[in-house]
Amino acid sequence: MKLPLWLQAKTEGKALGLPELVAIALGGMVGGGIFTILGISVALIGPYTPLAILAGGLIAALAAYSYVKLGVYYRDEGATYGFFKRTFPNSPLAAALIGWYVIFGYISTIALYAYTFASYALSGTGFADNNDLRKAVACGVIALFTLINVWSVRGMGKIEDIMVYSKLILLLLIAVILLLHRETSLSELLIHPEIEFSWLNILTVAAVTFVAYEGFQLVINAVKEMEHPEKNIPRAIYSAIAIAITLYVVIAVAAILAIPAADIIANEEYALAAGAGKILGHIGADIVVLGAVLATSSAINGTLFGASRQVAVIAGDGFFPKSLEKRSNNIPVAAIAMMAVLAMGLILAGGLKVILEFGSVTFLLVSLLMAIANFRIRKLTDSSLFITLLSIIGLAIGGGLILHFEYTDNPEQLIFMLVLYAILTLGALVFARVNAVRGYSSNP
Repeated sequence: MKLPLWLQAKTEGKALGLPELVAIALGGMVGGGIFTILGISVALIGPYTPLAILAGGLIAALAAYSYVKLGVYYRDEGATYGFFKRTFPNSPLAAALIGWYVIFGYISTIALYAYTFASYALSGTGFADNNDLRKAVACGVIALFTLINVWSVRGMGKIEDIMVYSKLILLLLIAVILLLHRETSLSELLIHPEIEFSWLNILTVAAVTFVAYEGFQLVINAVKEMEHPEKNIPRAIYSAIAIAITLYVVIAVAAILAIPAADIIANEEYALAAGAGKILGHIGADIVVLGAVLATSSAINGTLFGASRQVAVIAGDGFFPKSLEKRSNNIPVAAIAMMAVLAMGLILAGGLKVILEFGSVTFLLVSLLMAIANFRIRKLTDSSLFITLLSIIGLAIGGGLILHFEYTDNPEQLIFMLVLYAILTLGALVFARVNAVRGYSSNP
């Protein structure tokens, strides 16, 4: 595939190589994900949770296909927003909406990871059920990684390497410990399940927990700071998704076999730590807590890094306040600070489940729009028609399932989410109207 002339740039000497890019993607994905979705999934579908996690990973792989193709073709650190803007250059309102939705989707995941961090950090103390303290700790960890991101790109990348690869080792250790102390077998659970098998329920849970795979897009936000984008974008994204699927499924199976379902559901926000604590005492619980702290920390770090670059691009086009475009040593300090403050606000306003489901709906929606964008220029991106159409169908079904689940399971929560979308839409409309007066350009 021949690239546009404006993409012919050298990348030697950039701060981020393949290990850092895989770490950023895994940092975004393997964060609050497995720790947060486990209790919710087991409550809904019991022993079929690993199937839902696998299905969610396959949906993520379909979504990633269009991101990879568009990322290699455009090489725009605006990623989701930038791709849509360039593919539909005469739709400034749509570009503004995409920008607002995806950025606040990232903000919701930062809040989710921080909330999970606090739940695990306090799980072995007498303050485990103190919701106010949990929110305070969550805000504190966001503040810490805000400072790290403002400090240095290279420093952030090295810290992300250490945290991500350390947490992978710890998570595998947790899975091995649980498997060695399993109380039953998977076949026994499936022979007499408490919950009836249903593909519809499994796919619904896969959609609800889709946010656990969000994060691979962050690789593209670092395109200006990476080596060899044409090779490293697909390598980093597909490698990270494969690792995440494997890790999630193994941990889910191990937890289901070793921890009674009632305990997983009862300790929803820190089920793994509670289960390991019963099996191995404080040592087991401490290992899980350390793994969760590393996982959520790297997710906050990576998401702040990648999404803040996208905020700066959107602000440069006039769809966010212009002050968010400013950079110091190529670091968008104001954008990082804005995301941190709003994530703290979401933590103070909402609970774990609504944050999880808002993030899943948002990323299913924007992934669907990316698949549509890729379909439009599939010849330029050298994309398979079959895979692109399959992506569109799969993501549309996932979005429909999660909305139906919200409507039937918790309509009040759906109303809360719709109010958030209404606020975001209003903000995008205001900035799009201002831009219509200034003049809008989709050029690089």
